[in-house]
Amino acid sequence: MAKMGSCRFTLGLLLLLFLCFHQATTVECKERLIRRLSSQPSSPSKPQDFKIGLKRVILSIVLGILTGLIGAFLFALLIKVAVQYINQTPFLKGPVIFSPKISSKTLQSALANENQLLGSSPNGKYYKTVLDNGLTVAVKVLEPFDSGSPEMQSKSVKRRIQQELEVLASLRHRHLRSLRAYVRESDRFSLVYDYMPIGSLEDAMNGVRTSHLQLRWDVRLRIAVGVIKGLQYLHFTCDPQILHYNLKPTNVMLDAEYEPRLADCGLAKLMPNIDRTTSGYCAPECFQNGRYTDKSDIYSFGMILGVLLTGRYPTDPFFREAASGGSLGQWLRHLQQAGEANEALDKSILGEEVEEDEMLMAVRIAVVCLSDLPADRPSSDELVTMLTQLHSF
Repeated sequence: MAKMGSCRFTLGLLLLLFLCFHQATTVECKERLIRRLSSQPSSPSKPQDFKIGLKRVILSIVLGILTGLIGAFLFALLIKVAVQYINQTPFLKGPVIFSPKISSKTLQSALANENQLLGSSPNGKYYKTVLDNGLTVAVKVLEPFDSGSPEMQSKSVKRRIQQELEVLASLRHRHLRSLRAYVRESDRFSLVYDYMPIGSLEDAMNGVRTSHLQLRWDVRLRIAVGVIKGLQYLHFTCDPQILHYNLKPTNVMLDAEYEPRLADCGLAKLMPNIDRTTSGYCAPECFQNGRYTDKSDIYSFGMILGVLLTGRYPTDPFFREAASGGSLGQWLRHLQQAGEANEALDKSILGEEVEEDEMLMAVRIAVVCLSDLPADRPSSDELVTMLTQLHSF
């Protein structure tokens, strides 16, 4: 605050000096004009001298006006630069806390200890840590910035990442995993989230495939509805609109009641080293011209819905066979068109006839989400209505 007040005082003093200088110049020009006009005799014998003197006076006035305009322009530019500097987001160091349950001291102490590794991804690793107050949190340590890249080492890039993280921390929704704090180090960021005891949707589906966990259809449908409601919030409620960019089962976290929360919202935009081409969840148009839209998020959601229905991942070797059409989406589309969509359903969740009807309708929704043309895919707003009509939520 003291620095800002000093800047404002300096700017005010410069403005006052400029006005005084401009006023003095104007008065001097006026007095000079009066003296010249009064000293010139009105004798018609010297018209040429009078014209020369008048031209000099006019030239002096014009030059004075131009000097004033140029000075005003430069002064306005100076004020603009100063205001931008004052309003610039400060380059913060140390922990930045967004939750009253976390203190800077306890967080730094916890990060300094050896923590349990939960998992890793192309852009970082997840750790489980317990704070001094007993609160368990998950910490994602992003990969270090490329030391050989001057662009990634620049303060402007780090400040942009900081601004994006502050936007993400402001997101509040039942089905989003909120950012509780972050720590900026010299070459990396550590992000602090709520700890999810069940883990990710991928962890849960792996438990289903190995018969260590049962996930009924009503639970799977509730997960799908929660995911699409989280996307609806990002696509329609947020201002500006936020796209997830990297939606997949590892980024759908489950709390103790199997309520989903979307993780890593928007982080893929900040981390250029993420490889989405091998995940199988991103829309084909992403790799043609680099364009990424909300309908691309819908394609990723269609893949997640397909996983919930079939129990198969897009990277399953089964989809390399010609009979499967080469992809999860093509397989579902082929079975639906042939009237054999029930063949795609996970046998472990087949039960009552009513549930099977709901699942078959969900297959149709997944196929529409996986349309090759983005314009043919529904919006997240429309999908919330479609899915909630399948069951009472």
